[in-house]
Amino acid sequence: MSLPPIERIVTGHDDQGRAIVTSQGSLPTAVEIAAIPGTVFHEVWATRSTPAPLDNGADPTCAALLLPPPQNGTRIRFVDIPPDSAELLAHGAGKMRDAFTQIGDAAASTVRADSLHPLMHRTRSLDYGVVIEGELTLILDGGAQVLLRPGSVVVQRGTNHAWANRSSQTCRMLFVLVDGTYDPVIASLIR
Repeated sequence: MSLPPIERIVTGHDDQGRAIVTSQGSLPTAVEIAAIPGTVFHEVWATRSTPAPLDNGADPTCAALLLPPPQNGTRIRFVDIPPDSAELLAHGAGKMRDAFTQIGDAAASTVRADSLHPLMHRTRSLDYGVVIEGELTLILDGGAQVLLRPGSVVVQRGTNHAWANRSSQTCRMLFVLVDGTYDPVIASLIR
């Protein structure tokens, strides 16, 4: 089953300050992660500061693909996550450096020999993850595992985690990532 295409509408202002559509159509950046076939990042938008500039600036998704949000910024994307394959579960840990390098954050991978899943990772961000289609299991390094279905929302606060697709169909999630700073006590425990 293929997932529906994503359409993006971007608004702005004309030279008299009236609201206009500045672009409408397919996302300009959708990237399949080579080390995890079937995993596709669909980049929707990003901001580089807070408060976000409300301008008619260039499309921020046409730059290099990066996992985390920009410093002091945000990122919104859809991610298609295929079912876990036997190959991924048996040999995926050895490919994760390549996978996270492709998405601009090799240091995000936290996988070790004793990890609960080969896709364990952590970003220094507050992430809102919403299951749009399919199902997924959230795995936390503390041992918790939570089954997620359409409408499930995960508020991820810089924790070490993985997404396991134990179903037979691709799951699509919407993620909004917000740059974050660890509480000093938590930072001392995870470093």
